[in-house]
Amino acid sequence: MTYASTPAFVVRSAGLDLPGVLYLPAGDGPHPGVLLLHGFPGYERNFDLAHVLRRAGFAALVFHYRGSWGAAGSWSWSNVLEDAVAGVAALRESPYVDAERVAIVGHSMGGFAALHTAAADPSLIKVAAITPFDFGAAGVAIAADPAAQQAYTEAFEDELLPLQGTSAAALVDEMVAHGPNWRLASLAPKLAGRPVLLVGGSRDTAAPYEQNFLPLVDAYAEAKLEHRLFDTDHALSDHREELAASVLEFLS
Repeated sequence: MTYASTPAFVVRSAGLDLPGVLYLPAGDGPHPGVLLLHGFPGYERNFDLAHVLRRAGFAALVFHYRGSWGAAGSWSWSNVLEDAVAGVAALRESPYVDAERVAIVGHSMGGFAALHTAAADPSLIKVAAITPFDFGAAGVAIAADPAAQQAYTEAFEDELLPLQGTSAAALVDEMVAHGPNWRLASLAPKLAGRPVLLVGGSRDTAAPYEQNFLPLVDAYAEAKLEHRLFDTDHALSDHREELAASVLEFLS
């Protein structure tokens, strides 16, 4: 019998080795795989969800993007999107994973990356976005609002400690530059007919649900959409069991 384990795992992206960990269930496999994408800068990594998924028979991968938490390279939103694609590829290449049964789940910025990754890859069987932050819509909104740009810059300054190769101003500039192309609502045609889970928090101040969750519920009406709105904060701090149950029910 093959027992459950938690081996170190490397995601190769842009020629760099990004550190991760694979939560492997018991049994010989290959197992259905789930890529778990953390947010910005990654204080909440959703390891509790990885344990829940492993107990249910999924192989769950958590890794760090370029330039974060000791990973090589420089941090940027664009690099996060590229690294998410590389994470899917690495998971599919694992001998423990059924390459035809891979889903993607992301929280906050990870939800943004998960939706973009799934829209570009129809072979991903399901996508879940937990309190997603819409960097595209935010970039468009702050482009003409100097006060909002300053507020974002000041907020990002407090999040830079685990990151390298970037600055708060650079992150804001990148949002503005890519805003029109990164809006999550614009992904709707590519997600039509596909299973999508959206989870929001009514007390979310980092990605307020009125601007980041509700517009997607409307935009993704043609998807096989499931959505949950909990009375909780951005990390679903007091609703983790309900979150785990919702994600597991969706993936199963």
